[in-house]
Amino acid sequence: MNTSHFIHVENLTVRYRDLEALRNISLTIAPHRVTGIIGPNGAGKSTMIKAMLGLLPIQFGMVEYGQKSLTQHRDKIAYVPQRSNIDWTYPATVWDVVMMGRVRKTGWFRPFSKISRVRAQNCLDRVGMGEYGDRPIGQLSGGQQQRVFLARSLAQEADIFFFDEPFMGVDQKTEAIIFKIFRELANNNKAVVVVNHDLGESINNFDDLILLNKSLIASGKREEVLTENNLSFAYGGKVSFYGNNELVA
Repeated sequence: MNTSHFIHVENLTVRYRDLEALRNISLTIAPHRVTGIIGPNGAGKSTMIKAMLGLLPIQFGMVEYGQKSLTQHRDKIAYVPQRSNIDWTYPATVWDVVMMGRVRKTGWFRPFSKISRVRAQNCLDRVGMGEYGDRPIGQLSGGQQQRVFLARSLAQEADIFFFDEPFMGVDQKTEAIIFKIFRELANNNKAVVVVNHDLGESINNFDDLILLNKSLIASGKREEVLTENNLSFAYGGKVSFYGNNELVA
């Protein structure tokens, strides 16, 4: 298998002043897979993807893609942050937000091509938001907003997709649409990495899981990570979770 499209994380360590947020994280993230990052609150899930993307300083370690630092491949990466980190009062329409995903390919201060406009409309249609182009982004529901930002990420035509808690506060329809697109991306050999807080039935939509609690507890195929011992160690006690579509206590 060609490993040039794998993301390799080696000894990733992040500190906030005197607080160690992540300690010696080493793992591999494969394309053609939907990978979830799970763990308790404060485990370092969001910190991990921000550090991988160069949005937070790394104290030690490296993140490589294609034998180069992942941060050297920004044109191949799409990142959707948590909704709480977005200024929803900014006066932008749905169309404005999605077209932001075409800026890197178009170039700053250059007019968008017809191809970019068609691509953006197709992405909106794909997430079921094709008729909302003129709507101010701040007037949408949480699920609709999340779908718009998913459309923006699709418009980037990236190879690697990072999503930070995309299911927080969304409706079941939006969750189903998002997981369907995640699967389509993975089937097209994209790497899809998702911070997820829920151990409910939706966990079965992930191929691989990364279980964190500041250090790496386990990573690999979903069924290998979702064991009682791993989850008890990560969450500090017995926890209920869905495995193979069955509730396990």
